[in-house]
Amino acid sequence: MAIEQIPITHTAMVYDQPGKVSIKRVSIDTPTPGPGQILVRLTHTGVCHSDHGLMTNAWVRYPKPTPTNQIGGHEGVGYIVGLGAGTESPKIKLGQRVGIKFVHRACRNCAACVRGAESCCQQIQISGYFTPGTFQEYCVAPADYVTPIPDGLPSHLAAPLLCAGLSAYSALSKSRTSPGDWIVVSGAGGGVGHLACQIASQAFGLRVIGIDVQSKESLVRSCGAELFVSLEEGRDGVIKRVQQETDGIGAAAVLVCTGEDSAFREGLDMLGFNGVLVVVGVQEGKERPIENASPNLFLFMQKQIVGSSVGNYREAVAVMDLARRGIITPNVQMDRLENLQSVFERMEKGQLEGKAVLEIAASH
Repeated sequence: MAIEQIPITHTAMVYDQPGKVSIKRVSIDTPTPGPGQILVRLTHTGVCHSDHGLMTNAWVRYPKPTPTNQIGGHEGVGYIVGLGAGTESPKIKLGQRVGIKFVHRACRNCAACVRGAESCCQQIQISGYFTPGTFQEYCVAPADYVTPIPDGLPSHLAAPLLCAGLSAYSALSKSRTSPGDWIVVSGAGGGVGHLACQIASQAFGLRVIGIDVQSKESLVRSCGAELFVSLEEGRDGVIKRVQQETDGIGAAAVLVCTGEDSAFREGLDMLGFNGVLVVVGVQEGKERPIENASPNLFLFMQKQIVGSSVGNYREAVAVMDLARRGIITPNVQMDRLENLQSVFERMEKGQLEGKAVLEIAASH
């Protein structure tokens, strides 16, 4: 790749009215990487439901509202075009393709980080939340935390793996399942869910039941689900179908890839003895307990609930390798950066299948 001339300014898409879906295209100064940083010329970025949550201030766990004119985005892929002091190494060099994740930077030294829970880092920096994200042409990132993109893996397919794929892989790793076990993926046709179906069936050797709206059945089945259950069947119908398919035993694990209260409640009912409910989706608005999570449920059935927030550096490298080897392939709907507003509007209406990925064309 020929190293391009870095412009003085570049295009970015900002949240000009946090609290609602409102995007504004602006021109900003192109930053210079400081010590330990690199400058990345972004070519693609995914659009994640968590971007929507941060833009609309829907996550009450986050201590501050998203600031006005925040640059969002956290699934960015591009080329290194600038090096700060002390960054060049065999793994970091000009022209190399890298990815920028939801966790922009983790200290990797605190109690959470040393246990592999980098998304719980005590000094975490989040792309698109008080740190400039990937809805722009150029982005500064820490050299020691970007994810290498394998040769042969197209950038538009690598982008969704930086959050959706990573979240799915990490959640499955926490599910305490064994090859041949039944696992339910709730929200199976979404960005995280469709990749969870692929990774579960094709990398972990699990038998997958996918749950989502009827219009997403074809996608979910194509991602490896043996059984698809439509939400239109209602709560009792969904639970009954899962119990029937698992010979009345229940699933070994349920991955909840949506923030809907009903998905958590129904997930517990679908589990068998020793089953694990893995919480992946973020509950928006005022926090509510899972209404059927009684102590006796855990005592007599030994069911468990575990949380899984994104994933760590090692898992990001692992999921990229799965894609490089052709084991998983994200289902993407391509668009352009300047159409970000309409992409979010379609997301709100539930009109996206798989992942939305934006191409970022240089404006200079």
